[in-house]
Amino acid sequence: MVAKVVNAERRASFIHRVDETPYQYRRFVPSIEAWYKRTRRFLHLTNGPLHMHTLPRYLRHILFFAGSLLVVVPGLAADTAQEFRVATEGYRYSFPRDHGSHDEFRTEWWYYTGQVTTKDGRPFGYELTFFRRGMPRDQTKTLPSQWAVTHLYLAHFAISDLSKSRFHYADKTSRAGLGKAGAAQDRLHVWIDRWSAESPAVAPGTQTLQAADGDRAIRLTVSSGKPLVIHGTDGISRKGSVTGQASHYYSFTRLATTGTLTIGNESFDVTGTSWMDHEFGSADLDKDLVGWDWFSLQLDDQRELMLYRLRRADGSAHPASSGTLIDRDGRGHHLLIGDFTLEPTSYWTSPVSKAHYPQRWRLTIPAQQLSLELVPRMADQELSPKHSTQMTYWEGAIETTGTAQGKPIHGQGYMELTGYAERIPGKL
Repeated sequence: MVAKVVNAERRASFIHRVDETPYQYRRFVPSIEAWYKRTRRFLHLTNGPLHMHTLPRYLRHILFFAGSLLVVVPGLAADTAQEFRVATEGYRYSFPRDHGSHDEFRTEWWYYTGQVTTKDGRPFGYELTFFRRGMPRDQTKTLPSQWAVTHLYLAHFAISDLSKSRFHYADKTSRAGLGKAGAAQDRLHVWIDRWSAESPAVAPGTQTLQAADGDRAIRLTVSSGKPLVIHGTDGISRKGSVTGQASHYYSFTRLATTGTLTIGNESFDVTGTSWMDHEFGSADLDKDLVGWDWFSLQLDDQRELMLYRLRRADGSAHPASSGTLIDRDGRGHHLLIGDFTLEPTSYWTSPVSKAHYPQRWRLTIPAQQLSLELVPRMADQELSPKHSTQMTYWEGAIETTGTAQGKPIHGQGYMELTGYAERIPGKL
């Protein structure tokens, strides 16, 4: 959802899906612009190619800068957004092209979450997300080389070892150029180093995911038995009350998942179900928003549900909050904020960030006679990325039980909570 990119104004550390500081605009440090000016000054003073002994330090500066912008969404002065295209009504998707990068938009992300089990039933959750942040021309025109930072890329990777209550995450930041990171424009292929998501030309109906950090890794293949779903109305998902405060947003809501997952010295064959979000836009968020709560659910009656609740400082939901109910045949039905209620019923306080997260929720959709209890499968699934977005957020595996038209129903999914450790920056 919108909560996927972080604030380019914080530092570059990790990108939390939720941007702790929220909406897809994860976390950043406002010092990036000053840093960039210092770096440009440094390059000018060298008056020639960099010496080998200065190159490693220069690269570290580039990565630091990227990280600060990383926060995928917000970060730079509002006027810099004018050179980027904003999401407007009437957008018509074309695939496979729209699976690729949209460089004319400032912020973009590809989001994968899922739950898998080993042959003997050991459960895991995973998250693999990639963020792209376009840099304004006035900040790149003085670096006409392959080292120029025209696009920043960030990624988050997490594994929830649900049976042992262990959570591991890692993040990366890099720049487009020299092949270190990038995204194809005509199909799905986004990568940072050896972390990647790709739809192979030989199997366009599948997507392959891979990431590794130390002794933890995934190599997964996902394929959808249902068509993708476009969220919102008339091609846009609204994120505010002003024209342009929107994004283009679609999802694969039920991806059959197979592959391997490695923990320590053990590698497991796993199967399960995943969810994929792809979202891109350029607009700022309303100033009174402090974060958001996002949910994806896969119910055992073959329906899916996506909801996001944009949260104001007083705890109330912004009118642009919405969702999509996907029926058994794959058709999406847009939900307005008045069509559902989300009520927190219990909380968890992080021993690290001290953030007070609502973790158990009661969800009702009266028109569907649907009533659900949403419960985390593990309390501590908090990310505090230090190499990319530097914004703390909670994102993890959940399960649900309840009733649909009076009959018992179960399901699973993922939840993202942002703005509880720190306020979101306010840009997409």
